Amino acid sequence: MFTPKPRAFPRIDFPEREYATTKLDDCPYIFELPSYTTVTRDDVFFDDKSPNECWLNIDLGTMNGKIHCSYYPIDRPQDLNKFVNDAFKLAGKHNIKANYIDEHFIQKENHVSGMIFDIEGPAASPFQFFLTDSTHHFFRAALYFNTQAKPDSMAPVFEFVKEDIAHMINTFEWR
Repeated sequence: MFTPKPRAFPRIDFPEREYATTKLDDCPYIFELPSYTTVTRDDVFFDDKSPNECWLNIDLGTMNGKIHCSYYPIDRPQDLNKFVNDAFKLAGKHNIKANYIDEHFIQKENHVSGMIFDIEGPAASPFQFFLTDSTHHFFRAALYFNTQAKPDSMAPVFEFVKEDIAHMINTFEWR
């Protein structure tokens, strides 16, 4: 006689949380990342050279995802408006698939402010943020997993990674 198997999700073994400061000598920022990540410079932008050598890809190892980070210097006051508008547009592009986007303002004591975009639903990027000092620096990051967007099955992994991104934001400083 055939007996159907009960519904189950794959087992996920989360790595231990240990953090180390990520310093790139020629970049104007530092932050802490978990030891299970690998940082590489992102040198390609739409088949061209990336506009800045401080663009990064943070590989999440066994979590099967990446955090794509871009950095822009603010040379003129109107640059900040452009970068902030671009961040809102890029997060807003996920509205097609997202159930909603929860926005959270960030204000830290060390001249770091910005916005978090927590994107709920089957969107390609479930979490994005930007940080700035409003006068010299602008940093933007977007989380992507290397899998089809299935919010229910990805929820435990996303929540685990989200804590590490929160740690990254909390330890972020301009140099």
